[in-house]
Amino acid sequence: MPEVIAVDVGGTSIRAAAIDIDGELRRERVRETPAADGPDAVVAAVRAAARELAGPDVVAAGVVVPGVVDTAAGIARYATNLGWRDVPLRDLLTADLGVPVVVEHDVRAAGRAELAFGSARGAGDCLLVWLGTGIAGVVVADGRILDGAKRMAGEIGHVPVWPDGEPCACGQRGCTEVYASAAGIARRYLARTGVRLAAAEIATRLHTDPAATAVWAEAVDALGLALASGTLLLDPAVIVLGGGLAGAGAALREPVAAALAARLAWRAAPEVRTSPLAGRAGLLGAGLIAWEAIREGR
Repeated sequence: MPEVIAVDVGGTSIRAAAIDIDGELRRERVRETPAADGPDAVVAAVRAAARELAGPDVVAAGVVVPGVVDTAAGIARYATNLGWRDVPLRDLLTADLGVPVVVEHDVRAAGRAELAFGSARGAGDCLLVWLGTGIAGVVVADGRILDGAKRMAGEIGHVPVWPDGEPCACGQRGCTEVYASAAGIARRYLARTGVRLAAAEIATRLHTDPAATAVWAEAVDALGLALASGTLLLDPAVIVLGGGLAGAGAALREPVAAALAARLAWRAAPEVRTSPLAGRAGLLGAGLIAWEAIREGR
């Protein structure tokens, strides 16, 4: 049975799988992203993950990455958390696999999976926000994902919520991502306590660990501010929170929904949902774009 290779490159992990025409994940692999070893090491790890799944039934591959992506050229132009600049992923992986390869922004691809299989299914106007090592969003209007003039629409992680706040790796100050991403929460907890914990573990300590409670509350406040701006600009019917941090479930969704509502004085807040796809959204989106490339003969 024909299948495609899907690779989801994140700041923390690289997930890869073979996916059949029905969207079923096969032979899934997860490996740590070697970001500390430099950008070339990350590229090598991505190529190795894809090659591991190569086989005679593979007809295409989809690779999704964070940052600024030139889909037409198949180039990862810029990714803060990976140290990438102008990486020709499509050419490298085409040479490795011998099949058509499509490169796309990870959250845009995850948004397509959310529209097809997740909490955004049937929602014509929505804002999808992925909370992982960084933060990014997807704007959906009348059922279509909006790219923007430079295909950069949805960069809610770099909306400054505190203009004179902490510096962000992007060069700005006070970005939402600094306070509300998984990496940001972990970093700010470490600064308070000297203890290194992942954001998921910090979430389990709410109301029993004062530092965890404080850092989480600051993240929720920052996210509420950013989502209020997104709501007033875009008027979404639904806001979907996805990515690894959304695994906290109600511990994230409920206070974020309350923070959003508190920032909107004269209009009702949109419904806030969490994604049911968890860590699979990026992979499913990568598979969708690969199958689409086959159908369109690219």
